[in-house]
Amino acid sequence: MPPAITDSHCHLDFDAFDGEREALVARAAEAGVHRMVTICTRLPAAPGVRAIAEAHASVFWAAGTHPMSVAEEGVPTPGTLAALAEHPKMVGIGETGLDYHYTADSAAAQQESLRVHVEAARRTKLPLIIHARDADEDMARILQEEHRAGPFSCVMHCFSSGGALAKAALDLGFYLSMSGIAAFPRSAELRDVFAAAPLDRILVETDAPYLAPPPHRGKRNEPAFVAHTARVGADVFGIDYDAFAAATEANFERLFWKTVADRPPEAA
Repeated sequence: MPPAITDSHCHLDFDAFDGEREALVARAAEAGVHRMVTICTRLPAAPGVRAIAEAHASVFWAAGTHPMSVAEEGVPTPGTLAALAEHPKMVGIGETGLDYHYTADSAAAQQESLRVHVEAARRTKLPLIIHARDADEDMARILQEEHRAGPFSCVMHCFSSGGALAKAALDLGFYLSMSGIAAFPRSAELRDVFAAAPLDRILVETDAPYLAPPPHRGKRNEPAFVAHTARVGADVFGIDYDAFAAATEANFERLFWKTVADRPPEAA
């Protein structure tokens, strides 16, 4: 059997997987992907995402309002997010963040929503899951301001920004998640950003159904394919696949503590 590995971010509730979620989870297991976190990006969809996690022992879930949805859905409250976190398999807050690529017109609402999600992460002690696109300066500034106001844990999901935001996140003790983008042939500069990070701050993910890594690029992504990205990650860090898988497993369980424990580490 291949070494165990976790897909730390996917979207199993999306229509692309209708009718084959059982098979998808089985294929993931065959590839060594023994655990995955499916992410709810619109709070009205939370019951369906929760049901997927309840139906599969290997699936956990997280919930938040995606920055591209804030204008339509409005800003949630910390209490709403914290209430969802009472579910035993709800393990993270988000994804939240800033996206100025397509939705810069809602920047103010996105920033407000991000700060609300940070407060929910503080209350629940669950990790914040961040989406950042074309908003590096505002993202670094808000994360630094909020961390000074009260600590919280965080992963920069599908990290594809530059070295400045990577350093800002790492300096706060946050994690960087490597997606299929890092495996693309033209992503040498991004791989250099990851190579400069400590190995104990790295996660891997698919963001399925998006961003399939080679040799599946251009096709629908799925959790089993995270193993391909992890092999690239092993090369980036100059270690064998088994060692990289073991390191990212330890990192995932440290950050997403609720997948393995009843209380956060500092309360144990």
